[in-house]
Amino acid sequence: MKKILITSRSFSSGNLDLLAQLTAAGYEPKYADSKHDLTELTKELPDAIAWIAGTSKITADVMDLAQNLKIIARYGVGFESVDLVAARERGIVVTNTPGANSLAVAELTIGLAMNALRAISTSASQVRVANWSVIRGKQLDGSVVGIVGFGRIGRILAGKFKALGCEVWISDPFIDSEEIKEAGYIPKSIPEISTGAEIVSLNAPGDGAIVDKSWVSNATADQVIINSARAELVDESAIADGLRSGKLFSYAADTLQGEKDSANSPLMAEDISSKVTITAHLGAQTVEAVDLMGSMATANVLAILAGKPAINVVS
Repeated sequence: MKKILITSRSFSSGNLDLLAQLTAAGYEPKYADSKHDLTELTKELPDAIAWIAGTSKITADVMDLAQNLKIIARYGVGFESVDLVAARERGIVVTNTPGANSLAVAELTIGLAMNALRAISTSASQVRVANWSVIRGKQLDGSVVGIVGFGRIGRILAGKFKALGCEVWISDPFIDSEEIKEAGYIPKSIPEISTGAEIVSLNAPGDGAIVDKSWVSNATADQVIINSARAELVDESAIADGLRSGKLFSYAADTLQGEKDSANSPLMAEDISSKVTITAHLGAQTVEAVDLMGSMATANVLAILAGKPAINVVS
């Protein structure tokens, strides 16, 4: 049987048995290290004809180990971890699964916002040690929410926040302001959101800091910041300083810089622990999202191996 390499830890871990689907199609699915350990890949890649990959890097050198590879199917929407030029030069198709986890990420963002406003997790932890102290929070209804990034997730979030009684501001340099207005929201610049929004949700691509020292110093008093996108979108030291000074009300994120050394993160300091919530990349981790991402990746792989065009080609 021809091998399909899998380096995504959650592939086929939902309700759908996608491994059985690949096997029934005449292929041998084989899991390998999700961090792309080179020693292991050297053993597994030479006879692999397809690769369902997570977020770890796939470089030209790694592709040179895979002389029979026809497709790299990214399990997720991002494909910056794959050297697209190298893949194109070697005739390897690269696909992704756009939109598969957008709803899951948006729902987690709403949950993080509610937790940041009402200190739900902090209070629950206190009750476990018989501390019934009351923590006074803020209501979501009636808040001004600024969303930075009006892609798939940003659009879903905008609708959900509006349905919950919020005034929704949108900042996205790639979207025309008239389109934002037609969708029922208010276009704003990033400086306007930083100084006017009570709750900010970061849903933008890229790795440059949007929330930095300047943002924090000029922010609306008691601003809540939610980051379900990328750790690099914020200056974590500036966030920590803003929480200490009272400029920021709370911070919640599904990501953290330097995760292997997270204990030393400025956001992990004990004196601001009640104002910070960090989750471990839960955004896409719903049964439904896992099934949809896996199904899309599987469909892309089977199409290419059958000599047909894939649905979600990025290169």
